[in-house]
Amino acid sequence: MRKALRGILSLAVLIGTVSATGASAGAATAAEPAAKQNSGSTSSNESSSEDIKDRILAIPGMSLIQEKPYPGYRYFVLNYTQPVDHRHPSKGTFQQRVTLLHKDTTRPTVFFTSGYNVSTNPSRSEPTQIVDGNQVSLEYRFFTPSRPAPADWSKLDIWQAASDQHRVFTALKKIYSENWLSTGGSKGGMTATYFERFYPKDMDGVVAYVAPNDVNNKEDSAYDRFFENVGTQECRDRLNGVQREALVRREPLEKKYEAYAAENGLTFDTVGTLDKAYEAVVMDYVWAYWQYSLLADCDSVPADAPNATDQEIWDSVDGISGFSAYADQGLNTYTPYYYQAGTQLGSPDIEQPWLGDLSRYGYQPPRNFVPRSIPMKFQPSAMRDVDSWVRHNATRMLYVYGENDPWGAEPFRLGRGAHDSYVYTVPGGNHGSKVAGLVADEKAAATAAILRWAGVAPAAVEADPSKAKPLAKFDARLDERDAELRRDQGTLRP
Repeated sequence: MRKALRGILSLAVLIGTVSATGASAGAATAAEPAAKQNSGSTSSNESSSEDIKDRILAIPGMSLIQEKPYPGYRYFVLNYTQPVDHRHPSKGTFQQRVTLLHKDTTRPTVFFTSGYNVSTNPSRSEPTQIVDGNQVSLEYRFFTPSRPAPADWSKLDIWQAASDQHRVFTALKKIYSENWLSTGGSKGGMTATYFERFYPKDMDGVVAYVAPNDVNNKEDSAYDRFFENVGTQECRDRLNGVQREALVRREPLEKKYEAYAAENGLTFDTVGTLDKAYEAVVMDYVWAYWQYSLLADCDSVPADAPNATDQEIWDSVDGISGFSAYADQGLNTYTPYYYQAGTQLGSPDIEQPWLGDLSRYGYQPPRNFVPRSIPMKFQPSAMRDVDSWVRHNATRMLYVYGENDPWGAEPFRLGRGAHDSYVYTVPGGNHGSKVAGLVADEKAAATAAILRWAGVAPAAVEADPSKAKPLAKFDARLDERDAELRRDQGTLRP
């Protein structure tokens, strides 16, 4: 899985390039640029005779896992040596996966993170298409294989992760010297925000999609108000009815669940029992529907739940929530997320009064989804700090939310100290909302801001932002809009 490093970062390099206080996480040193590169795979505008792969691999600590061809680009899957603890870099390192979609060093670069694993197939985030640029994507620390061994979970926090980004940016900025934007959706949008909060001088702009902002983890009434009004009464009644019926029929449906688990080799050691896992899936049902679906999809939900068959109830819950979600096999990949939710990010807790007393456990906390061998303690100040910083200091930051996305019930908001920053909402949008889904004037304004921050706004757009549009043509393979949204469908994760 992990290949040997092409150039090992010595502890002396790490100590010399990583701040002990966190004010600067330091950088590896990139090769000095030469003249025009000779590869025919990239633009003729390249200013180096040295192949771009050689320049990237000249960065201390950077090694190649794989290069994959894609027309008009070079695409690299890489490993980069990172300190386990950016405050104490002498205390060990780990390999963090990075991918690079290279177009041209004269183009702007977009720094993308999902906040989870990195995809190793070429893709473009929406800002990358808009600015027609390069894209660097980073796997979030502690998501395998980017996990230190042994794993000291206390080193999984938002500052350490932001410092990972800072080191990657500083290393690659010497090659990609034009403007940089950071972006991400959901937890990736949160990650882009935290990066900006801790390293506000790195990026020239931030585009954060559907980013939750749980400032007070003990106060979640905003979610209850959301579910009282989202969509239509008819759709809400259908969803509530199916969810309630799934708990009314707990006994026969759990027998199906036992058979399903046996057939698929599922175990429930982390959550504790099949009953807890079953209820966790059912409790996610209404939330997951609005997160992933649209109002128009409500026709697929059984209209008369009490008279539906067991199979119809099972199929609806499984199709929306996913019965494998809270088995060990479904949880293992996302242990880092649940750890962060239970230590810094917070997690939602909603009432769902239509269920009456049918729920035995309520919305279970993240602690239930992390192995007990991993200690957890919540830090209530972490999100308060970020929220306050965004309100008072946001500069060139754009937030996009979906009207019908429950994660947007607690959004980031801008205060008087914000500058050249915006919050837009896609009408009827879900957790996959993009700039492309905004109403026309907001779509143009958002696109114009992204182009301006990237330093590539055409003169016509500078004069009239309503003329703004993506610089790169849509590519059905690179720009698959729902790829990330559907990647982890089935559990209550941003």
